[in-house]
Amino acid sequence: MIKEALQYLIGLGNTRIEVIGEEVFSTQQLHRVQEETPATINVRSLSGFVDYLKSRFDGEQKLLVQVVGPTEVVAFSSFNRDYNRNYMIKASALLPEFQYGRFYDTEELIIKLQSGFVPNDDRANVLKIVGNVKEEAVKTYGDDGISQTVTAKSGVATVEEIAVPNPVLLTPFRTFVEVEQPVSEFIFRMQNGPRAALFEADGGAWKLAAMQSIKEYLNKALQKDIEAGSIVIIA
Repeated sequence: MIKEALQYLIGLGNTRIEVIGEEVFSTQQLHRVQEETPATINVRSLSGFVDYLKSRFDGEQKLLVQVVGPTEVVAFSSFNRDYNRNYMIKASALLPEFQYGRFYDTEELIIKLQSGFVPNDDRANVLKIVGNVKEEAVKTYGDDGISQTVTAKSGVATVEEIAVPNPVLLTPFRTFVEVEQPVSEFIFRMQNGPRAALFEADGGAWKLAAMQSIKEYLNKALQKDIEAGSIVIIA
């Protein structure tokens, strides 16, 4: 083993270039050395993202900031000699969990609506219905695919039939907390149990609104760097 290693090392020192006809050959195989790229810094807020860029912690360099989506922003440099970019920092929004299209029991839905949605009139109406509906009361008749009827408490000891509102305008936390959360339409449905679910009904338009809000936030926070030409923002 040692003999073979020594022979290999001796061979490295005797590398020759041979020209045979129009072809050029080497007596040793060459391996391309890739230029290294730094590990990406990960943060959970836009403010942390901006603080890093303003700090010039890794020196002066021109960076492109891309709003990848409503929950992700990255900053990277131009490509190096291997056409690889240095992804300097990435911001990923930390959001409450909510599964649209899933039927929750009323207690769980009440908690998620109160903890993961911005207060507004429609949220209050949905909470009122979900919190007061009787267990056996979700009716299946008269359901035209849009409106439903449920039996809910209307006072201390009385009940009445009420229409489930549809669509409802709600504002869930779906992007970085530093920007305004987008309002969008949801289909609110109920089942026996009782259980209830929210279905997204805006075709994903909220994502474009959120991305535009993020870009406006970054444009304002990094205005001097943008004017100096050291940072470019795209969405």
